[in-house]
Amino acid sequence: MPRPQLVVLSGAGISAESGIPTFRDADGLWEGHDIMEVASPQGWNANPELVLEFYNQRRKAALEASPNTGHKILASLEQYFEVTVITQNVDNLHESAGSTRVIHLHGELFKSRSTIDSSLVYPIDGWELKLGDLCKKGSQLRPHIVWFGEEVPMMEQATIICNSADILVVVGTSLIVYPAAGLLNFVNSQIPKYVINPNMPQIDPMPNLHLIHKGAGEGLTELKEILVKN
Repeated sequence: MPRPQLVVLSGAGISAESGIPTFRDADGLWEGHDIMEVASPQGWNANPELVLEFYNQRRKAALEASPNTGHKILASLEQYFEVTVITQNVDNLHESAGSTRVIHLHGELFKSRSTIDSSLVYPIDGWELKLGDLCKKGSQLRPHIVWFGEEVPMMEQATIICNSADILVVVGTSLIVYPAAGLLNFVNSQIPKYVINPNMPQIDPMPNLHLIHKGAGEGLTELKEILVKN
């Protein structure tokens, strides 16, 4: 008998518990930078050195972080369910915790890609990507990150997975960043949906919606008790 399909949509809140800052501060700055300076094609074209250094520092910080209780619980649920994690995060903490099926909607911090051929993607060994690091076609490498204004290549695959979910878990995301927030619209209305967040996002009423007003680690601990008991 096939195991139930458990689909998880995770956001910055789960990584925050590992010490990785959330996407941006209340004033709209990201680590002191205007978002568009470091996370847009325009910012890259204007100052690629600044963008590279910005992500080098994010990579350095991510290397010092470890998976937390929330990441580990999601990995442990693979003993009971077919788990797919669809994450808005660019770090690799889900993988480090042991999750084996992870879709990164917004790219991956520890990969680079060609600026002339998006199919050329390379792992980054360590934390540094520099001007002069080239793809095999001789083009500068850029962070493998989905910037503002760019398409989200993994979105189609994510919608298909959500459509086949038997259980949906949303953890650590405000559900305000689209198109990721729209994934809720692709799950069957009759399946159980669990939203874990200490500051609950605005969600339209829907059947079988369960709200857990806790942080990622504490909330997922409670959720595992519910799911495994059932």
